[in-house]
Parts: sequence; C-alpha cells; structure tokens
Amino acid sequence: MRLALFDLDNTLLKGDSDFEWAQFLMEKGVLDREVFEARNRQFYEDYKSGTLDIREFLAFQLKPLSRHARSQLDLWHAEFMEAKVRPMMQESAFRLIERHREDLCAIVTATNSFVTGPIATAFRITHLLATEPEIVGGEFTGNPFGTPCFREGKVARLKHWLKSRGQKLSDFESSWFYSDSLNDLPLLQEVSHPVAVDPDPTLRNHAERMGWQIISLREGFPL
Repeated sequence: MRLALFDLDNTLLKGDSDFEWAQFLMEKGVLDREVFEARNRQFYEDYKSGTLDIREFLAFQLKPLSRHARSQLDLWHAEFMEAKVRPMMQESAFRLIERHREDLCAIVTATNSFVTGPIATAFRITHLLATEPEIVGGEFTGNPFGTPCFREGKVARLKHWLKSRGQKLSDFESSWFYSDSLNDLPLLQEVSHPVAVDPDPTLRNHAERMGWQIISLREGFPL
C-alpha cells in the first residue's frame, strides 16, 4: 500500500486559493477593500516568508464566513470556482494525481475546508485534510475548530487521520508529499519520498542539500 499527499496552494494550483478567496470577496464588495487588501497581502507575504501567525490569520480569514448565511457563501463559492480557481488548475497537476490513482491520496492544506472542499472534488481527490472552521447550527462561527492544518499541525492531522483509519505512516511501503513551501518541511521530512514542487527559495535550497526530487508543474511536468 502506498500513500500520496498533495499540498494545494502553489502546488496543485498555480496560485493561492486562500489569498484569492479574500480578493474575490473584495471584488464582490462583500469585504471593504480599503480595510482588507493590505492585511490580506501582508498575511500572504508572512506565509511565504515562514513568519505567519496562524491564529491571527485565521481570525482574519474565517470571520467573514460568520457574517453571511451558508447558502449565500455557497453561491459565492460556486462563482469563485469558475472565476478564480479553475484558471489555476494545471493540467500537469491532473496528470500527477493520475500517477497515484491506485494509491491512498489526500490533499493536506492549511487553507480552510470551506474554500478547499470543492477544489479537492474538482481534482477528484476524496480525502481532504484542511483547517476546519467551526460550525454551529449549520453556520460558521468565525472560529477555527481543532488543530490548524499548518506546519507541524499537518503532521498531527495526518497521524490523527491515519489512526482513525486504523493505520500509521509506517504501514505504507512508500509515501509521497508534494509541496512548494518551506512551511511544509515538517511533513516533507516524515515521508519516504518528499518532492519539492516549484519550490520557494528556502525549500529549494533544503531539497538540493537533502537530494530530494524537485519538479515543476508550471513547466508541464510530468508528461
């Protein structure tokens, strides 16, 4: 049995769904651009530099979900998928996933499951490990639920998920994790086949030192 794990933003996607969701809501006039734009960009830069305060970010990112009915959010998300997400879905990513179609596959992402659930479905990946927004009475509260799926939290969430299946990482003859980000070093170090995908400079340097595979989906790999 083999395990294949995929980061989502800037890995399978040519862009960041978390960042684009906030930008989309600003374009719709749902969020005040003057208030939110600078903070959204600063959080994105913090993420890329490895300095993101995940709790502070989640307070910013999840709060808008609590201000609107789930039915309205779902309508906006359907529009978001067509306008923002599908143009970021790379054909090379579909080919990579297809290589692992016989393996146990999961997307493991820090972006919340409301944003990423339909994206995982579009990639035809059943299992999603994502940061979970709290839901009470079918509506979002604006708070996170449980361990954020970020940095070491990705390792914790993966182990918890496997345990719920009666499995552990060592049960798999081979395991892969594909990611672009230095923030994913904790999980990359857990698998037997860490793969840096269009990596940021820090991850690229680390991958080169460790002899990890480096690929580019943006340049069309794999054929």
